[in-house]
Amino acid sequence: MAGYKTDRIAEDIKREIIAVTRELKDPRVKDKLLTVVRVEVSSDLSYAKVYVSALDGIESAKEAVKGLVSATGHIRHEVGSRLRLRKTPELKFIADNSVEHGIEIFKKIEKRGSVTEDENA
Repeated sequence: MAGYKTDRIAEDIKREIIAVTRELKDPRVKDKLLTVVRVEVSSDLSYAKVYVSALDGIESAKEAVKGLVSATGHIRHEVGSRLRLRKTPELKFIADNSVEHGIEIFKKIEKRGSVTEDENA
């Protein structure tokens, strides 16, 4: 069960990772429309799983994760210095397709809504 402190630190880490990734010059990360979906921090704050999604799809997210993995040391250092954590968690980046899945669901709902509007007209 995650506590308030763990959830708060996870959100702070998420916010800082988003800021740091915008500053990266790696073309695998820079040219993508990335979203950090969520961050899960272990109870002892030593590990953090960072779920990354891209609007271009899961393949684009996987490519971006490769770039993020190569910049993990820099990202971890920046997050630690910005948040002034005693122990900065080790970051593990994971590609996620939740944004792509959400867009598909939105399109289906929109399509369904236009069908019902046509029936009412």
